[in-house]
Amino acid sequence: MESSNYLETLRTVINAQLDRLTDYPAAVPPRLKEAVRYSLLQGGKRLRPILTLAAAEMAGGDPAPAIPAACALEMIHTYSLIHDDLPAMDNDDLRRGKPTCHIKFGEATAILAGDALLTEAFAAVARTADEAVRAPMAAALAEAAGVFGMIGGQTDDVIGEKNLSGGSPSDGRIALLRSIHRRKTGALITCAFRLGGLAVSAGKDELNALAACGEAFGLAFQITDDLLDVTGSEQLLGKRVGKDAALGKLTFPGLLGIDESRAEAARQVEAGRRALDLFAESRAKSAVIEILESTLTRKS
Repeated sequence: MESSNYLETLRTVINAQLDRLTDYPAAVPPRLKEAVRYSLLQGGKRLRPILTLAAAEMAGGDPAPAIPAACALEMIHTYSLIHDDLPAMDNDDLRRGKPTCHIKFGEATAILAGDALLTEAFAAVARTADEAVRAPMAAALAEAAGVFGMIGGQTDDVIGEKNLSGGSPSDGRIALLRSIHRRKTGALITCAFRLGGLAVSAGKDELNALAACGEAFGLAFQITDDLLDVTGSEQLLGKRVGKDAALGKLTFPGLLGIDESRAEAARQVEAGRRALDLFAESRAKSAVIEILESTLTRKS
């Protein structure tokens, strides 16, 4: 119960700040503002920004300085969902139980809303109070979101669904799939932990431990996503299921089967938990471990 209250407090702080950051003045085209706020504020677990604030506190600091970076990360995550849902990508019409941005506002506005969120994310980091951490945080965010991280992983995912489906796991598909997941999904989750540490000027050992936890958690999270696309409920997920198989995507269940995929997710969760041994017991650490372990049982 204590962890739940703590996480809900962080979520409330993040939602309030996201609302404030996107309450644009009249100079911003109203349709663009509506599309941005529709996609950003309509729901979501706020997993990445919560991890950012918890990591800052776990590293022994005040989480308040990490709030701009936490919001920046959620903006980038939302932009990626808007663009992922487009017809040229995953062609989804449902997100968080509601019509996707391009279905509600049209493709052009959806593309521009995603572009706006990506740009505004870096503006949020630039407004971080501590000048000494702005540049490292912006660099970490760019690396996680760009060609070495999410965008690179998404590109290989698209190539994978067109050219690499089928065949046996022994020909490198599992290694490729791990690489895709670590970048496409894992990079932003790892960045959440790193940004929290950077915001409070954590030391090298602490930053490495946070990154190790993020990498393991990110892979576990995406494996679970793969599983939910096979076994999950559209009503609970708020999005279509069975898309991966229809698109011929590389997935862990497709390569390893459901049981081994679950076992691999459990191994990654345990690795993430062990990475936190460096940190003293605290409400933040307990909450992060709770989030890690809930990955294995999540339904949405």
